[in-house]
Amino acid sequence: MHVPDGFINAPVSAVAGVVAAGAVAVSLRGARRELGGTPPGFAGGTPARAEGFGGERTAPLAGLVAAFIFAVQMLNFPVAAGTSGHLLGGALAAILVGPWTGVLCIAVVLLMQGILFADGGLTALGVNITVMGVVTVVVAYALFRGLVLVLPRTRRSVTVASFAAALVSVPAAAAAFTLVYAIGGTTDVPLSKVLTAMVGVHVLIGIGEAVITMLTVGAVVAVRPDLVYGARGLTAPLKLRVDGELVDAAEPAPVAAAGSPKKLWIGGVVTALVLAGFVSFYASASPDGLEKVAADKGIDAKVEEHAAAGSPLADYGVKDVDNARLSGGLAGAIGVGVTLAVGTGAFWVVRGRRRTSREATTA
Repeated sequence: MHVPDGFINAPVSAVAGVVAAGAVAVSLRGARRELGGTPPGFAGGTPARAEGFGGERTAPLAGLVAAFIFAVQMLNFPVAAGTSGHLLGGALAAILVGPWTGVLCIAVVLLMQGILFADGGLTALGVNITVMGVVTVVVAYALFRGLVLVLPRTRRSVTVASFAAALVSVPAAAAAFTLVYAIGGTTDVPLSKVLTAMVGVHVLIGIGEAVITMLTVGAVVAVRPDLVYGARGLTAPLKLRVDGELVDAAEPAPVAAAGSPKKLWIGGVVTALVLAGFVSFYASASPDGLEKVAADKGIDAKVEEHAAAGSPLADYGVKDVDNARLSGGLAGAIGVGVTLAVGTGAFWVVRGRRRTSREATTA
């Protein structure tokens, strides 16, 4: 659903850019809390206790989530005749590392795709962050939290809630694009036709998104539930009676057999590289949902050439490498590496500010 340049007029694109910048700024503040390890619903205790929820491990894992989403977005899957879809990733990021950090993950992915791979217009970057990042994260995480509050407090409930949240987030993003198009579309196409076509095809894409999100969240929850932001705080802490008073027992260490965060990180990086560098070659070549609707309804009549069309990595291929498999594989691997480096570095900076602020407050 990467919106190219020319679909939305300049004034509305500028306003969307301001909205996206504001959302990123607010998310930076919220991400400091998430990267500091504070779990959902944590309303007391010491900073040291909050750190027990995985704060020291969240920054590199957030970078990994961004790289993984970049890789999986290269895997277009068929959803209808002549139409494909791909992961948006807002639900996955929000559940794994938190909603504020999730918005930043998607923003990093979209920025790398726009600058390096000419995927998603640069003037439309604000539209893309707002639609694919903010809307998907807000809708998905709100639904996810609502479901885990009413479902039994089990790991299975987390995976079920992640499926539902991801499923709904995709057509919600399609509806959000339609609203933006209604305000600032550059072509005269009946709004009802755009809405029906966009939501219809993205419901199908949402099913694929839901399956990918559920499987990924389920895999991580199975081995390290303490590293899944959305799964924290679901179990009441063990209480011990000391001198007649109930106190919280120390958090048990993760089972050794489950693997260390380092092993999980390495496994995630290898998986992302395999998906982007090898599996992506077999992805569907059909246009994605937005491209198909745009071509069928005439939304793309005024599409503009991408400003980064001359990039050595444009269209997910390495310039001057003639072998299509090698060219695409190298481009995918480079994309994973750059997204991982930029994302991890940014999240470490955000976490460093959180730590500095907390130390100053303590002093």
